[in-house]
Amino acid sequence: MDVPSWQDTKNGGKIRVARWLVEVVGVGNAFTKTAMREAFPGVTQIDRRMRDLRDNGWVILTSREDPSLNSNEHRFVQEGEPVWVPGKGKSKPKSTLTAAQRSETMKADNYLCRSCGVGAGEQYGDSRGSAQLDIARRQVTLADGTTETQLVTECNRCRVGNGARDADVSALLLDLESLGSVERKVLAQWMQADQRTYSILERLWGTYRTLPDQSRAVIKQKILGESQ
Repeated sequence: MDVPSWQDTKNGGKIRVARWLVEVVGVGNAFTKTAMREAFPGVTQIDRRMRDLRDNGWVILTSREDPSLNSNEHRFVQEGEPVWVPGKGKSKPKSTLTAAQRSETMKADNYLCRSCGVGAGEQYGDSRGSAQLDIARRQVTLADGTTETQLVTECNRCRVGNGARDADVSALLLDLESLGSVERKVLAQWMQADQRTYSILERLWGTYRTLPDQSRAVIKQKILGESQ
């Protein structure tokens, strides 16, 4: 079928704003709410139509998820379902979490993002904003091979682009079987403490990896020279 133009007024606001994002904004680029409203004069609730696209897999960030944006900006990150195709674009039924579910999940996760370990309100390492925690749904493959949706705590940054992230408990259990007794003991300690203590060697390696090439060469020359 022919792909409609965002300027075709015969289509609804949701279809038009989707095509505007693809044709005018482009994936990866930022746009302002003002520019979007000016592109659709007379179209009521165009902001809401844009937000509705998220139910169809479109990833559109706000300043909450992308600290480089201001409050009037969004970033178009990923195109979702082609809502202009007949039969597509219907909003998925939502299962709203209760306050009790949110509280229980965060408590079970020690009020930490389970992806990066940051706590609520903590500053990120790059000093670009503080973490806000929310609840994500994760599709999990259980030990018996069946799947179910489970809840997990994630920060605003880690939630970006992680909507389709799955977990496989059965595969992890198989990997655990390959561990020796010493490795199992260390892993058990990390699990008991719910955190991993990195050795000085691991911290140095992590810092070294982040250096520019010229700086890595200086460090490498020193270490290799001393080991000869």
